[in-house]
Amino acid sequence: QVQLVESGGGSVQSGGSLRLSCAASGGIASSGCMGWFRQAPGKEREGVASVRSDGYSKYADSVRGRFKISRDNTNTLYLQMNSLVAEDTAMYFCAADPDEPYGGTCPFDWEYRYWGQGTQVTVSS
Repeated sequence: QVQLVESGGGSVQSGGSLRLSCAASGGIASSGCMGWFRQAPGKEREGVASVRSDGYSKYADSVRGRFKISRDNTNTLYLQMNSLVAEDTAMYFCAADPDEPYGGTCPFDWEYRYWGQGTQVTVSS
């Protein structure tokens, strides 16, 4: 049974930084798409960043240049978040899938098979 467990969320002031982690267990393949998503109260879930097994990444326009996604060879996924603003406040979820497209980045509407429970990020202005 694949499990994804996020950690690293918390409360921070505007301009601050946080690093989210997502530990994968249960035998998920080292290949495939992994991504971070977020959902703020009253809003739909949105893609934040995604990364292929070869490290090729994609970012939402709202976070490009401030956030960095990475993954290591244990299938732990990270999201380094810098220059946080109040609009980044949301529940952040990681997602993983054993498959990935033959080319290009992992799109945000990819059918991720596995999801974590989420970690809350709150940014105060």
